[in-house]
Amino acid sequence: MENKKSSSGFVKNVKQYAGPLSILVLLVLILWVTTKTFMTTSNMVSLLQNICVNALLSAGVTCVIIIGCIDLSIGSTVAACSVIAVVLNTGLGWNVWIAVLVAILAGGLVGAINGGIRAATMLPPFIITLATQQAIRGVAYIFTGGSPIVSTDATFNAIGKTSFLGLPVMFYIMVVSLIIVGLILARTRLGRHMYAVGGNMEAAKHSGISYAKVSVVAYTIMGLLAGLSGVIMASRLSSGQPTIGGGAGTDYSTDAIAAAVIGGTAFSGGFGSVFGSFLGACIIGVLNSGMTHLKVDSYWQMVAKGILILLAVYYDSIKGKIKIGKKKAAA
Repeated sequence: MENKKSSSGFVKNVKQYAGPLSILVLLVLILWVTTKTFMTTSNMVSLLQNICVNALLSAGVTCVIIIGCIDLSIGSTVAACSVIAVVLNTGLGWNVWIAVLVAILAGGLVGAINGGIRAATMLPPFIITLATQQAIRGVAYIFTGGSPIVSTDATFNAIGKTSFLGLPVMFYIMVVSLIIVGLILARTRLGRHMYAVGGNMEAAKHSGISYAKVSVVAYTIMGLLAGLSGVIMASRLSSGQPTIGGGAGTDYSTDAIAAAVIGGTAFSGGFGSVFGSFLGACIIGVLNSGMTHLKVDSYWQMVAKGILILLAVYYDSIKGKIKIGKKKAAA
């Protein structure tokens, strides 16, 4: 009996990730054949670094989408936390690890505020996070006057630049972070509550699940990962950048949401996984890198990513209709 359950679970996982895995493998093979520079060691390292940041953000936004919400303030939170880390460390002389911790917690605070406002007012998450997006970006500009702040701390700068066993240190940070978030979603009562809220909010409330708690926790996880991403980006760039994560072609919110949806997270809520979002982040990273190596204009890259998001959401809606149809047929 146990063997049957485990085998059916394995088959289910294979089916769940078959689509994103197939797309990823196909993209890599195409770029391997069509370009001479894509599969170089230097490009693979650069690609992995870019994937790490988007994977962290997509894991966070997966938690938010699972409960049926969205977060447009991701890029602004990354920018503000990158600035906070450098200001505290280089500007005020704080210990590097205390500055890093405070910056990450600042991101968590932003997330908690987003989740708290959502729970208290039940305003559309789109409106809430659009407002906080503007406010947080403004804070980043106030801290810096609109200009980057250079980091002079060698230890801090090493976080995003050094390697261990041939892989960037940020890769290990990403793996540990994704495992933690994945375990929260798959193995804890809180994770089950998040899926329940996203699947049917009213039924979850009648079951005694606190929507306020679930909302605050989901957005706080998002904020913490955005704060961590801000620290990594500041270290990589050796500066706190108030403009990162929101410019043309580099919108962190767009890339993170795209990665989550491409990885199988249902935009309607109630379904998704960290591993699926990681695969989505890999696809987005390979696509970005590939189009650059193919010398595709950056504006056309934006068009391509927009179409990809639309197709992913449309595919998700089709899957949802098919599931509903099967349930009705079974009934």
